[in-house]
Amino acid sequence: MAMSRPSEVALLDCDVEAPNAHLFIKPEFSEKERVSVAKPVFDLDKCTGCGKCREVCRFNAIALLTGKPMFFKELCHSCGGCVRNCPAAAIEEVPLQIGTFETGKVGDLLFAHGLLDIGEARSSPLIERVKEEIYERKLVIIDAPPGTSCPMVESVRDSDYAVLVTEPTPFGLHDLKLAVDTVRKLEIPFGVVINRSDLGDEGVKNFCREENITVLGEIPFDRSMAVLYSRGDIASVTLPEYRKLFSRIFERVLCEITK
Repeated sequence: MAMSRPSEVALLDCDVEAPNAHLFIKPEFSEKERVSVAKPVFDLDKCTGCGKCREVCRFNAIALLTGKPMFFKELCHSCGGCVRNCPAAAIEEVPLQIGTFETGKVGDLLFAHGLLDIGEARSSPLIERVKEEIYERKLVIIDAPPGTSCPMVESVRDSDYAVLVTEPTPFGLHDLKLAVDTVRKLEIPFGVVINRSDLGDEGVKNFCREENITVLGEIPFDRSMAVLYSRGDIASVTLPEYRKLFSRIFERVLCEITK
């Protein structure tokens, strides 16, 4: 919301397990669809118990008990290997719904997010669907899930730049080191924003200095920010001083990208 040209910007919330950007952006949704992945179904009458499906499954989603396959859908990555390699043609794929995709607008700003079904563990296919909206705008901002597991990696993959947000505490430094290691392995340029920068210790700043990491900006602790957050308001819209702060961070990101 600190951008001057929203008609060229898209915001994609890829934290599909707990999306919350819409609570602040308040878009008018125009499209909603259910997202599915391929699920193998076994015909036990045709199955010969050869175990080939288990052999080709890299994710251990298939076990063989008393000569018949047992399928664990939570481990399946829908690669289709078991279907293609079954000599008895005893496996077929059927669609399995895993979540919902929605897209809409706030004025000229394009917004999209996904919501993973309760109990569903496979978020990456839903994140991929959300990221299909990237082609729509010149500038795409992706709200990635926390941590450094598969959902975060899928969200930031192929990005031009990553903004890592941390806090000046031992826990913040620990998680920042993991995130830095991840984006470096993905070969994604990055910088750091320090939230609640006037609390905690100097560990994060020292780490960034030692590792030659750009600190894009510092956001001080401010109770009024927490009050706005609890109401679903946006600081850069309500508080002029924070609009200037976030605009400066945005300009620094653009400078880093164009280096």
